Amino acid sequence: MKNDDFEKPKKIDKNIAKRLLKYAKPYIWQFVLAIAIIFVIVAVELYQPVLIGDVVDKFLSRYSGTQANTVDAGITQQSNIQGVIKISLAYLSTVAVVFVLGYAQAMILARAGQKIIYNIRMEIFTHLNDLSISFFNKNPIGRLVTRVTNDTEALNEMYTSVIVNILKSLFVLIGVVITMFNYNVKLSLLTFTVIPFIAVFTFAFESASKKIYREIRSKISALNAFISEHVSGMKIVQIFAVENEIFHKFKSENEKLRKENIKQLFAFSIYNPTNYLMNITAISILLWFGGKMVMEGVVSIGTIVVFQRYISKFFEPIQELAEQLNIVQSAMAASERIFGLMDEVPEVMDSENAVEVESFKGSIEFRNVWFSYKEDEWILKDVSFKVNPGESVAFVGATGAGKTTIQNLICRYYDIQKGDIFIDGINIKDIKVSDLRKNIGQMLQDVFLFSGDIKSNIRLQNDTITDEEIIEASKYVNAHSFISKLPNQYDEHVIENGAAFSAGQRQLISFARTLAFKPDILILDEATANIDTETEVLIQDALKKLMKGRTTLIVAHRLSTVQNSSKIIVMHKGEIREEGTHQELLSNKGIYYKLYKLQYEHA
Repeated sequence: MKNDDFEKPKKIDKNIAKRLLKYAKPYIWQFVLAIAIIFVIVAVELYQPVLIGDVVDKFLSRYSGTQANTVDAGITQQSNIQGVIKISLAYLSTVAVVFVLGYAQAMILARAGQKIIYNIRMEIFTHLNDLSISFFNKNPIGRLVTRVTNDTEALNEMYTSVIVNILKSLFVLIGVVITMFNYNVKLSLLTFTVIPFIAVFTFAFESASKKIYREIRSKISALNAFISEHVSGMKIVQIFAVENEIFHKFKSENEKLRKENIKQLFAFSIYNPTNYLMNITAISILLWFGGKMVMEGVVSIGTIVVFQRYISKFFEPIQELAEQLNIVQSAMAASERIFGLMDEVPEVMDSENAVEVESFKGSIEFRNVWFSYKEDEWILKDVSFKVNPGESVAFVGATGAGKTTIQNLICRYYDIQKGDIFIDGINIKDIKVSDLRKNIGQMLQDVFLFSGDIKSNIRLQNDTITDEEIIEASKYVNAHSFISKLPNQYDEHVIENGAAFSAGQRQLISFARTLAFKPDILILDEATANIDTETEVLIQDALKKLMKGRTTLIVAHRLSTVQNSSKIIVMHKGEIREEGTHQELLSNKGIYYKLYKLQYEHA
């Protein structure tokens, strides 16, 4: 898979819409209620121009100032005023009804929308946890963060307002057309001559904005990836003093996003005035032909006023539809990438007949194993060895020999192409991945600590591990001595990646973490590299305690750390070249002997 395969649209909009509606299905009754409220709101809003028309036709158009001096005229004027007040109160009542129902509808949709976005975000993050390590090696973290945050948020407004408001706009358009035709067919047909032009402009705008929004989401994703990568690597940037070069690269990425946003604003700035022009044109047609019809006695002045109000109401939803389509395009562009990520299939999955394993005795066997990260570039070539329960086996050799790869394969971060790997006589492909990994404790050279506190970094959200067990594990691996001296001890705040702690302290915390999870098999990958001598004494003592009674696999370049291993396996270019104890390998005077001699000659 290429770096950004999941960035590319994989489904047509119709299928994406179906998938988006699937998330709304559990909240269908909330949406039905919101639509029912919208229907009532539209009916009330469509009745408002009728009230205004009644005021004009029944009271205002009949009133003449020359009648003011007669008694009858005074009575008539008083009656007209009362009629105007009565209709005005009715109009205010409709405004109050629209306000209350609008608030209720907004609250219903907001609650449902937030639940939907919550569920989508949880599903994406859960899926990310299931994806294989190879996926994260190929895809920038910034892009993945964009999927979980920015892109899901882009869907929020679509669920909370757009879906129902599009229906509202359609209800208004249909209601306006029906009502206007009910008043006067000829005047309605004359007024609606602008509709074909509106349709053409709207289609062109929708088509252009669709492409633009796809590019905007892509550029946001690329920019987030760039920021994430270079903030994480800021130390390297400053070490090599390439701040200016990085700034110019960021400026370039930022400029790409700016240009796409300008395109979107340009498209909208053309559509809005065009829509307004059509509105004015429709009103001009109304005044020209409607004025003649009033003078001819065909229609009343009130009808012209009602038509003017309905024309405004007709163009309001068209304007809203354009804005809603804007949001829909943004949501569609985001959902294409979300579903692209969701459609990623993990390379490592449980088999149909995977068995649950509570614990391991600790025997490990590689049988004719071949493995490559890239096709036909073999990292391991026909590797076979066996580790008995409780043994400590070290893997040594030059960089790229395949030592760390063996450990990754045991944990099934990758699947092999040929051969078999067994634990306790069971093929690891037949063991549930979660059971396999929870029984293997792996400690790496580069310890990762999460933001939070020390307790949460040892427990890793596993609430079955008590505070007492955390302290006990820390004491056992010599971590308690420095933790107890901290101001807040086990509640001491940990910044991202534990930058406030030394490498040795981070390593001791990782030992406590590993012990707290009680693994049956232990994997150590350069666990004592880059540690000062004083701390190494503590770490070596902790390692001895951790390794006691456990099958342990060790990768180390420093041969002094593996001399007491039950067995040492020498790797060279993906193959096992030598196997035996420290003394046996020295007496053979092969690759191990040369490595040992080379290290101690330069010691």
